[in-house]
Amino acid sequence: MSQHPRTNALRETLESGDVALGVLENTYSPTVVELYAALGVDFVWIDLEHGGPSPVDGGRLEELLRAADGTDTELLVRLPDTDPALVRKALDAGVRNVFLPRVGSREELEAAVRAGRFEYDGEPGRRGMANPRASRWGLTDDYVTSEDESVVVGVTIETQSALDELDDILAVPELGFVFIGPLDLSVSLGHPGEFDHPEVEEAVERIRSAAIEADVPVGGLGFGMDDVNEKAENGYQLLNVGTTTGALQSAVTGWLDGYDGA
Repeated sequence: MSQHPRTNALRETLESGDVALGVLENTYSPTVVELYAALGVDFVWIDLEHGGPSPVDGGRLEELLRAADGTDTELLVRLPDTDPALVRKALDAGVRNVFLPRVGSREELEAAVRAGRFEYDGEPGRRGMANPRASRWGLTDDYVTSEDESVVVGVTIETQSALDELDDILAVPELGFVFIGPLDLSVSLGHPGEFDHPEVEEAVERIRSAAIEADVPVGGLGFGMDDVNEKAENGYQLLNVGTTTGALQSAVTGWLDGYDGA
């Protein structure tokens, strides 16, 4: 019994030029992922760089992935490193969208993107052939082609070295998107936490405009919905609108502040 390959709604959104909105799920709960999918968010960001389970814990990734199976919500998984082995591990578990932190050079990024593909820029890729969960344990029709047509590997631009090689990074074949990281960028530029510093804002705009010119989708953080709407108008296609813990803090604080008791 064969199965049809699963499509990637997030990739389809990016390729069509539309905007995808998502939430950072920083409690790493399958139940919360399932709730976000029921609410209809486009993607749930799972950050394995600054927290969460080990990136090689395929079982934990599978639990999070199953929570969104059969919906139009995709997981967007940030790995803690550009190690090609981590890319392959995440994709074999069933992740369709990964993004990589702190990339310093074109060569480093290209090796990671190549690791996510069976064929790459007219040459053999380095995905590795197996029958993991991503292939439904060997049951998926035309697995190799469907994987290459659905997987997205993106990169966070958040260091001075990445800025120095920006044009080369944007030219990497099959680059799915660039995500602008103003917070870590502020650290790298010598203004930690000052993401509204003129040098940081200038760097952000340089990345945004260069990516759009290179026809590479741009992602970023939304600081309130006015900012989200403004960024969408300025070409951002992948926008994180908030976090689970932020939403809880806002709701619970509002409840407590609204209490009229003694």
